[in-house]
Amino acid sequence: MREDTVTTDPWGRVDDDGTVYVRTAEGERAVGSWQAGEPEEALAYFHRKFEELAGQVQLLEQRVRGTDLPPAQAEASILKLREAVAEAHAVGDLGSLNDRLGALSELVGKRREEVRAARDQARSQAKEIKERIVAEAERIAEDATHWKSGGERLRQLVEEWKAAERIDRATEAGLWKRLSAARTAFAKRRKAYFSSLDEQRDQVRGQKERIVAEAEALAASTDWNATAAAYRELMRQWKSAGRASREAEDDLWNRFKGAQDLFFQARSAVFAERDASFAANAEAKEALLVDAEKILPVSDVRAARNALRALVERWEAVGPVPREQRDRLEGGLRKVDDAVRKAEEEQWRRSNPEARARAQDTVNQLRKSIEQLENRLAKAQPGSKAAKEAEESIAARRSWLQEAERTLAEFS
Repeated sequence: MREDTVTTDPWGRVDDDGTVYVRTAEGERAVGSWQAGEPEEALAYFHRKFEELAGQVQLLEQRVRGTDLPPAQAEASILKLREAVAEAHAVGDLGSLNDRLGALSELVGKRREEVRAARDQARSQAKEIKERIVAEAERIAEDATHWKSGGERLRQLVEEWKAAERIDRATEAGLWKRLSAARTAFAKRRKAYFSSLDEQRDQVRGQKERIVAEAEALAASTDWNATAAAYRELMRQWKSAGRASREAEDDLWNRFKGAQDLFFQARSAVFAERDASFAANAEAKEALLVDAEKILPVSDVRAARNALRALVERWEAVGPVPREQRDRLEGGLRKVDDAVRKAEEEQWRRSNPEARARAQDTVNQLRKSIEQLENRLAKAQPGSKAAKEAEESIAARRSWLQEAERTLAEFS
């Protein structure tokens, strides 16, 4: 019975003493002992052990080929199964299991290389990302003056750094040191800026406190024109001084504006009262302006000037008028005065003996020139070039003579 079992099973046998052997490429190896049954039962039992081991190999194959099992974990599982196969108390084709595990080792090796290459590429990309992050942070630390947006961008860069893949420890440490230094430099520059800004605002506050003090001292003044000019100058100084802190700026502005409003309200009240008293003056000047406009158009220059002079004397004697009517009334009288002055200038031009003499001389010269040209024409051959030139010259000078005679007539 035992001999038949030996000859009919290709992977194992049971010895006469019950020892169970498995056949391998290196020879037979005892895997167990069977004393309580037939050899077939012993081989069946150890075959089942082999199938269990083969199932584990198959499961590992599926995990390696069908999942993203990390290479290190896969190699550890392969090594464990190799040891299990080498020491297996089982009967079956253990060599095929080793071959399958060897193929898995090759596959895992390739995958390890792929993972290493992907990791190297990821690290290279991460290095580029982190170098860009550091370079931008250093630019912000050196050049940025928009402190709020600069600080926010630095915080974003730190988050981008954390999200990026890690690189080799030395490079990572060096770049992180530069990033930290850039953030520190930015914080120091920002602190120095706001410190100088506080100092500058304190100086502005001092200037504006002086301006406010002067404005408040002028608030009760009744020197209306000079004080209004002083307030305009104080406003110019206020605008050119810059800004203090918000709280101080608001408080100082309210004081400055309050003093200014107090003065101008008092001035407006006085002017309103005065303008009311000037209403009768405005009515008188309205009547004088109507009389002045009757001088136009000017026909007798001397009479017009005398009449206007008398009206101006009465005008001045009336006194001031309300401000809102002053420009219109003064402008109307000025228009009449301009018309009279223009008539005077025109009369002088016409009566100027030197100008009249020049006009007469021009007429005489043109008449003499025409006479000479007519004599030349009479002597020239009809139709000749000389005759045509004389005719053209005569025609031109007669036209000039007409204009000169009109000018001379204006002097008569």
